[in-house]
Amino acid sequence: MSFWKVIAACSVLGLGTIWHQSTKVRHSDRLNQQVTLSSLNFSDEPQQSNTTEPSFEFNGFSVKPLAVFLVRARILSKANYSYDFESKLSPIDLALGWNRMAEPSIYEPLRITQSGRWYRYSWSNGPPIPAREIIESSANMHMIPANPSVGRVLESAEAGKFIKIYGLLVEATNDSGWKWRSSLSRSDSGMSSCELVFVLAAEIE
Repeated sequence: MSFWKVIAACSVLGLGTIWHQSTKVRHSDRLNQQVTLSSLNFSDEPQQSNTTEPSFEFNGFSVKPLAVFLVRARILSKANYSYDFESKLSPIDLALGWNRMAEPSIYEPLRITQSGRWYRYSWSNGPPIPAREIIESSANMHMIPANPSVGRVLESAEAGKFIKIYGLLVEATNDSGWKWRSSLSRSDSGMSSCELVFVLAAEIE
């Protein structure tokens, strides 16, 4: 029997500072900074820590940092967006997998798709790992490239590759009252469970 599940997931890890001292810069410099990802300590699952960074303006939106975010994960799927309102801020979604969801023997048997800012997966004859583990080990993430060089890296992303990302989980608003807020958990699913990531640095492996 086939099963269909929509997810965008993520558990708050309660970590301390996770970025190298050299990456602590004034917020006014963030859009043009060159972060050396080799100086950061990536683990097997996403990491986040609290931030007191102030809000800033970006592409006509007010962006409020919610947490510092660091992830190395397998790209399960990629979706480009250009026609929805959100694409003015985030033109690319990446469905990412970590821990066992980064293993081809686990994610390749799944049917993985993206559309309408959702990440969907299905299986036949039972899931390759428990459904709860799939939810907690993968997520749909909306990517906001901080500058053109980051944008080029995200555009080059391909399913099956690993990607490293350093950035901020954010809430974006505009003068009309529109709001888009990142999830801060790796264990949620469904509506409002995607991460909205202001990407300061990215690298495809």
